[in-house]
Amino acid sequence: MLMDNTNQQFSKAIDACRAVFTAKLGDYGPSWRIMRPEAITDQLFIKAKRIRSLQIKGKSAVGEGILPEFIAIVNYGIVGIIQLRLGFSDSKDISVQEALRLYDEIAAEAMTLMIAKNHDYDEAWRSMRVLSYVDLILAKIERTKEIEDHKGKVKVSEGIDANYFDMINYAVFGIIKLTDEN
Repeated sequence: MLMDNTNQQFSKAIDACRAVFTAKLGDYGPSWRIMRPEAITDQLFIKAKRIRSLQIKGKSAVGEGILPEFIAIVNYGIVGIIQLRLGFSDSKDISVQEALRLYDEIAAEAMTLMIAKNHDYDEAWRSMRVLSYVDLILAKIERTKEIEDHKGKVKVSEGIDANYFDMINYAVFGIIKLTDEN
């Protein structure tokens, strides 16, 4: 069944993202704990803009492609949710083990959300272009910036965390399209 395949592909993509996250924790520890959510949103913006630039230009001047940027969007999205839940810190105040536990918890929540939405949308993401994921991520970033500028207050919209979750899931779909469906 196709949705079972999606779940396996999603897990494989998250595993690849977690491997990068773990390696960076080994290099830097949870140094991202000092980042405020707005700074994380800006990091997400930089990564999504770079993907869009590479898509438009068709080549990279520094030799890195689109896939690492989608991985970074997943990882920064998860970090963003951690920061929303814990608040930012002035130091690396959690252990590597705690950072990985939180990562796994949020990745599982993202997968649960993806499964529910994928059920309702009947795998529509498979018919979308990778460039659409990037544009949707950029739109979610703009929405997030507006919500941040309004101090998190919304009237009818979902909050910052929901936008981060959507960015994570769109980026995972991009990873799947760039890896498993070639």
